[in-house]
Amino acid sequence: MATNNNQRLAVLIDADNAQASVIQELLAEVSRYGTATIKRAYGDWTTQHLKSWKEVLHKLAIQPIQQFAYTTGKNATDSALIIDAMDVLHADSVDGFCLVSSDSDFTRLATRIREAGLVVYGFGERKTPEPFVAACDKFVYTEILRAKPEEQKEAEAMVEVAELPKLKPMILTALNATAREDGWSSLSALGSQLTRNHPAFDPRNYGVAKLGELMRKQTYLEVKEVPLGDGSAQVHVHVRRKAVAGSKAG
Repeated sequence: MATNNNQRLAVLIDADNAQASVIQELLAEVSRYGTATIKRAYGDWTTQHLKSWKEVLHKLAIQPIQQFAYTTGKNATDSALIIDAMDVLHADSVDGFCLVSSDSDFTRLATRIREAGLVVYGFGERKTPEPFVAACDKFVYTEILRAKPEEQKEAEAMVEVAELPKLKPMILTALNATAREDGWSSLSALGSQLTRNHPAFDPRNYGVAKLGELMRKQTYLEVKEVPLGDGSAQVHVHVRRKAVAGSKAG
């Protein structure tokens, strides 16, 4: 999806359901989409459970919001985050929200924010329930933000990781929606459509850094660069004729 780096973003973190170990990388990821003008983390900071978070809050200028667990079995942290999010939304002080959690309880919040015309970026582990992922404009799995591959493997071994969607059907569907009459689609249009269809789509989920690199690895696709007048080039993609014929035969 196209992003506006001038967006003012509210980063609201459910510390009970997010990893402090990737927060620095997560904030760097947020900076790709805009400026984090609000950074808050919610939890019961009197407990040892959030000790790892306490060590990074001051360093990264994240405001801790204290929320006592008044009743066993009820998540007061979620309620506090949601109330604050609605206050920020109605204050009209930001252009979008970054919701950091692997909890499906924020599905309706994400939907409500988008109904108001603001963008929602979600951040959570691959165990995040699909409804929350789908409710966001863009969802980033935090495993891909880990600096070291071994850290990612270790994290995946500790939780039940959802299987990534099959790549080929996703690409072909997006190409069908964006291709011109000659069958070619620009890489930027293709990327936007992929994210629109699948908010969690990210080339990094499939082991590469860039969308163009991922497309070039697909043997059923042809990728070309079209020179522009300013000396730059625009990348275009289409399905190889042999692949098209094979899919029709199947």
